[in-house]
Amino acid sequence: MTIEEIVTDPFLQSVLETSTATRQQCMTLLDLAAANPLPASESPSLEAQLDLSKQQKLLYSYLAQLRGLNRNAILGVRSTKQGTAEARQEIDRLLLQLQNLYYEQRHLRGEIAACESYDHKYQQLPLISVEDFLIQHPEHTEDDEYALMIARINHEHAEREALEQARQGLLKKKQSLIADNKKRKDDLASLDEDLEKFIDAAKPIQKIFEKEY
Repeated sequence: MTIEEIVTDPFLQSVLETSTATRQQCMTLLDLAAANPLPASESPSLEAQLDLSKQQKLLYSYLAQLRGLNRNAILGVRSTKQGTAEARQEIDRLLLQLQNLYYEQRHLRGEIAACESYDHKYQQLPLISVEDFLIQHPEHTEDDEYALMIARINHEHAEREALEQARQGLLKKKQSLIADNKKRKDDLASLDEDLEKFIDAAKPIQKIFEKEY
């Protein structure tokens, strides 16, 4: 597999092409220098100087391109790092939010389970059976479980209010009978006292009748 097949990014391909061209240009300059060796005391011909200058300018052009590509690569890396950091922050925020939602979900599930297992007072009420209630109140036949329970509780409340009213009536009647009995006891006690006084007052008369003449 060649390097061209490995590198598929367009920017990296341009870097690879420019780098290859720069290397080839360097080799061209080296070959040119090797083909025209000169002693240190002699100067190259004008044609050789022009050719060498041309090849050097071309090399500088490639090097400038490489520096530009390197600068763009550095800026791209910085931008990628910044984007990666921002994406990581967003992911961390979403993960924290997800974790909070998980904790909230677990808390709500616990609350729901506690409510479902709670021993409600209404469950201990001595309500009449559903069958008997529906016989007495057929208008609640189509009610759901919640509405039916409320109707049964209201029925029990009304029944207890009626019983309480009857109890209060009986209590008032009992208090009235107690007061009446007390009055009669007081009247009897007063009558006994009057009889004793009458008997005591009649004793002298009884003694007179008891004398023998």
